[in-house]
Amino acid sequence: MHKTELEVPLNDNQRITAESMLAYMPGKPQALPSHPPMQDVVVQLFSHPSLVEPILVPAVAEPLLVLVLAGAARVEERSQGGEWEAADVRAGDFFLTNTDQPYEMRWQTQGCDTFEVMHLYLGLSLIDQAARDVLGDQGGSVTFLDISGARDDRVRLLMDQLRSELIDERQPSPLFTHGLAQALAVHLVRNYFDAPSGARRSSALQAYKLRRVIDAMNQHLDSDFSLAHLAQVAELSEYHFSRMFKRATGLSPSQYFIRQRMSRARHLLLETERSIIDVGLEVGYSSPSHFSQVFRREVGVTPSAYRQG
Repeated sequence: MHKTELEVPLNDNQRITAESMLAYMPGKPQALPSHPPMQDVVVQLFSHPSLVEPILVPAVAEPLLVLVLAGAARVEERSQGGEWEAADVRAGDFFLTNTDQPYEMRWQTQGCDTFEVMHLYLGLSLIDQAARDVLGDQGGSVTFLDISGARDDRVRLLMDQLRSELIDERQPSPLFTHGLAQALAVHLVRNYFDAPSGARRSSALQAYKLRRVIDAMNQHLDSDFSLAHLAQVAELSEYHFSRMFKRATGLSPSQYFIRQRMSRARHLLLETERSIIDVGLEVGYSSPSHFSQVFRREVGVTPSAYRQG
C-alpha cells in the first residue's frame, strides 16, 4: 500500500494552474520529452500505486480529462465532507472533471501494482471556441458534466493520438496537436455540456446520480429505451426522475438517450467500415429506414451522407 502526503498545503477555496498539479499528485510523474509549450494543451503522465489515505485535489480553471492507459483500479471520489462514490476503471476508461471546488480521491489497484493515467487540460479559449461553434448564441462560459470511469471511444482515440504526437514524435507539430485538441473540445461540448448552473434548480438530479444514469444509457444503446430502468438506477420514481433529469440536462431522458445513440452512430460511421445497417443495429434500430430517419432528424444529414463527408 502507498501512503502519501501533499507536498504543498491547500486552502479549501484555492485554484491552481494546470502546470502546478504535478506538485499535488502523489508519486513522481513520468518524464515527457522536451518540446516547446503547446497552445491550449497541457499533458501529464502518472503511474499510481494504491493510495490508502485520501488526497485533496485542488480545483483547476481548465477542464481536466484523465484517461486510464494501463492497469485497473477502484477509484473513490467525494466532495469535502460528502459520501464516497466509487468507480471500477480499466484501460480505456476516462474521467472528466470541471469543478471550482477541491475534492478528495483515493484508489486501490486491482490485479496490478500500479495503474497508469494521462492527465489532459484543454485551454479555456479552446473550450469557448468550441462552444461558439457547437452552441452558437448559447455559447460562452461552458461547464461540463462530471464523468467518472466512463468509456468513450472518441475521447480515447483523440487522447491516444495526442499522447503519441507529444511522446513518440521527435518534433511534435503544434498545428497537429492543436487540431486534435480542437476536435476533442468540440466532442466534449457536444456530448458532455452541462446546463448553466443559474438555469438549474436545486431539485435537479445530483451529479453522481446523473453519471450513473448516463453510464447506464451508454451501456444499453442497442436496447429499447427504458424509463423504468433509468429511474431505478437513479433510485427515484419515474415521475420525479424525469423532472429532475430534465432540470439537470435540459433534455428529457428519452431525448438524451437518442442523442447518445446518435453520438455513438457518428463515431461508428466515421471510425469504422461497418455497414450502415450494422451501425443502426449497434445503436438499437432494427429498421434501416427508421435509423436513417432519426439520424437525419438529429444530425441533419443521412448516415450515408455523413460518412461520405
